[in-house]
Amino acid sequence: MKVILLQDIEHQGKQGEVVAVADGFARNYLLPRKLAVEAGGGALKNLQAKLALEERRTEKQLQEANVTAGLLNEKTVTLRVKAGDNSRLYGRVTASDIAEAVARDLSIKLDKRKIGLLDPIKAVGEYDVPIKLHRDVTVPLKVAVVAE
Repeated sequence: MKVILLQDIEHQGKQGEVVAVADGFARNYLLPRKLAVEAGGGALKNLQAKLALEERRTEKQLQEANVTAGLLNEKTVTLRVKAGDNSRLYGRVTASDIAEAVARDLSIKLDKRKIGLLDPIKAVGEYDVPIKLHRDVTVPLKVAVVAE
């Protein structure tokens, strides 16, 4: 029997896949627990429509990421922070600080989780910080940290 999986099933397949399983397994386990639906005409059309919608959504997100990457490419964001001796900062510059500076200086709203800052910046200087806009689009951003 062919079924469409509604959840990931170990040794069977992932959510949304059409798989052939034994009739008893489908009738006694998958269907009663609502882990799968029978792969009939209406269910297959719904699955195809859902996949097409997801593909269009992914394509739109990729286009938006490319536009934002074009705006961020080769730009520099300057952060003015208090610094002490030896160019050490009193605090530190985090991903949320960089996101706020990008929004203020470049008028581009970024989620702080997309900023690939591994460790907070603790010294004055210029840094290249990767911004991951999409799984296929990553753009470097120059962050200049200067003392007040």
